[in-house]
Amino acid sequence: MIARTPILLLTAVLTVSLYTLTPAHQAREHLTPEEIELVKDAQLLDKRIDVFIKAADRRMLVLSSGGPDTTTTKQLKKDSETWGELPKGSRAELIGDIARIFDEAITNIDDVSSRDEKNPLIPKSLRKLAAAASRIVELLKPVEAQAKSDEELSSFDQLTENAESILQAANKLPAPTAAEKKGKKP
Repeated sequence: MIARTPILLLTAVLTVSLYTLTPAHQAREHLTPEEIELVKDAQLLDKRIDVFIKAADRRMLVLSSGGPDTTTTKQLKKDSETWGELPKGSRAELIGDIARIFDEAITNIDDVSSRDEKNPLIPKSLRKLAAAASRIVELLKPVEAQAKSDEELSSFDQLTENAESILQAANKLPAPTAAEKKGKKP
């Protein structure tokens, strides 16, 4: 019995330690379950980046002050079969989602680059992502000026930092080749 007491005590201490280290709530997932499946299905880097861009644009649609127009509503109904319902959340959460989507896109590009730095899809994907990041940050500037809570300010900081990383990397790319400009593989 004495030999088991230290084991029980150790087990109790570990259980309490793990319990206190576990956050009280789970972190918000930045992609919907349907978007996660689309990312998994998109094996080519440029197609995967397209999924990330569309996911970010879906959050921008939710953030738009006027809401979707009739044309957009029809497209949303069509998209909902594949993409699921529009994400919900506070302004800070949605902006944080976009920042994490950009971060995940950066990671995907970095992963491909580390395995095959001459992959022709890297510059194509990075240019697409840079254009989207630039557009989204520009559209969110008026919203950023209205940010008041620490959560919103933090989300904007994260978004701006990720967008700047994307733009800096894209600016280091050589000029697109004629084949890239026409959308063909080099």
